[in-house]
Amino acid sequence: MTETRRTLPPYPSGWYALAFSAELARERLVVRPFVGRELVLFRTRSGRACAMDAYCPHLGAHFGHGGTVEGEILRCPFHGFCFDPSGRCVATGYATKPPPNACIETWPLREVNGMLLVYHGAEGTPSWEVPALDWSGWSAPFYRRFVLHAHPQETTENSVDLGHFAYVHGYRSVRMQRDVVTDGPYLSTAYTARRAAPLLGRLSPALEVDFEFETHIHGLGYSQVDVLVRGFDVRARMWVLPAPIDAERISLYLAASGDGSADAAHAWLRPIPGRLRAALIGRGLLAALAADARQDFDIWQNKRYLHPPALAQGDGPIGKYRTWATRFYE
Repeated sequence: MTETRRTLPPYPSGWYALAFSAELARERLVVRPFVGRELVLFRTRSGRACAMDAYCPHLGAHFGHGGTVEGEILRCPFHGFCFDPSGRCVATGYATKPPPNACIETWPLREVNGMLLVYHGAEGTPSWEVPALDWSGWSAPFYRRFVLHAHPQETTENSVDLGHFAYVHGYRSVRMQRDVVTDGPYLSTAYTARRAAPLLGRLSPALEVDFEFETHIHGLGYSQVDVLVRGFDVRARMWVLPAPIDAERISLYLAASGDGSADAAHAWLRPIPGRLRAALIGRGLLAALAADARQDFDIWQNKRYLHPPALAQGDGPIGKYRTWATRFYE
């Protein structure tokens, strides 16, 4: 078992994707383990998304096992106590006065870019936000979720570890386009790379494809990569979204979205309707992202976190990334 969690504090502060908007219908709830606890995410009839501790403060029933969302309140399955989105008990099951100490801890939640982001941090109130994107012409994000023995800092570090792109994922000619830029909780860089891709599957001849990548990292739980496939004018967005479950495990969402704008595709792609083209690009890039990430899973789950590392020329800006990452630990 890796020693990563012994040397890195397990719960860096930041925004973490605990679900996607499409997973949470109105008057429904989902349960998510997070930072050693269990939360319920629920959406009221009016469409408001909320995050609360999963256990009723009355006598400890778990809302995820029989609890219901009724209009704008969350009802406990044990005694029918009702709670509003602020976590305050507004009714008992007996039409009596709610106990003043019957309050549920709530968590900062933002619904942005088709994701439900929950904030963890000692300060409670977040001092920064993940920016909303312009979705004109883009598909909704397609996503997959995995559970791994890993740490958010380790998985996010992959985005600046240029050396592993060649050795693990088969990219060639990996080149930095600009140095790392940091601004508080934000880190960005850009690089190009080339890789052979089959035309019609594994048995077809390979085509050399050139890529441009630009990373936008907001904390250790939200990594967005803007992708341009040169020569085809295909544009996509990809996300790597780790969230700590406990001191040993993370939930990892991988997601992708395609650009279906008429001017964002090669001429031979433009006859395909924009929405369909965007969806095809998004689904295709998600499949490629998942295939690449699976090559990292075994490494992540069995590596040891070394600090300081013995870095070499060609590794990429790992040192700058690690210096920046210290800001997320109390």
